[in-house]
Amino acid sequence: MDKLIYTAMTGASQVLQQQATVSENLANASTPGFRAALSTFRAVPLVGEGLPTRSFVVDSTPGSDFTPAVFQPTGRDLDVAVSGAGWIAVQGPDGKEAYTRNGSFQISPAGVLQTRTGLNVMGESGPITIPPTSQITFATDGTISTIPDGSQPNAITMIGSLKLVNPAADQMERGGDGLFRLKNGATAPADVNTQVVPGNLEGSNVNTVEALVNMISLARKFDMQMKMLTTADNDAKQASSIMSIVG
Repeated sequence: MDKLIYTAMTGASQVLQQQATVSENLANASTPGFRAALSTFRAVPLVGEGLPTRSFVVDSTPGSDFTPAVFQPTGRDLDVAVSGAGWIAVQGPDGKEAYTRNGSFQISPAGVLQTRTGLNVMGESGPITIPPTSQITFATDGTISTIPDGSQPNAITMIGSLKLVNPAADQMERGGDGLFRLKNGATAPADVNTQVVPGNLEGSNVNTVEALVNMISLARKFDMQMKMLTTADNDAKQASSIMSIVG
């Protein structure tokens, strides 16, 4: 009885948390380069005072689905998609280096290459500055070249290169801002083998049909947990009634 109550109570709480994860995935189904979040659960014994039959259901370390998504041609000069495994280095809101698969860029009024959310895109020596009145092109190795407006096509100047990294997937973790970082807090080294595809964006790898089915399944699991609590409550009342009669 005691085990049933604690397991059902914490199970219902974790189901709600998993529903929030699935909802976040659905909300980012059209976000370029988004990696679906995953949730797993496990049972742990209650620490502290209490009967040994009591156990909680807790959320294990959440993970991410790193399965590549489909490329979408945009024809836009400031769009790139990472080919295969790898990440684009950006400057996070905290000023430290972070990583993303979203290669939809823009140029700030100050001439700094940024993501659409205003994060500075990192080169091997820091944020990348674009000369004014220039056309920008990306090479597959991340090299950035410009042609001044009105110049001949052969007047190409290389101004820098995207910092592309490729740490192991099990070393990466998602932050609250949606960016990925190394679990040990270190900075990943540049990887010369990581390439990009200019004029394309990688879509989200969220499977909307699967996510909707999961939402329905989670709703049913929550109902089941609540019915278990109701059953435990009724059983406790019946047991108390029988004990009062016997006493």
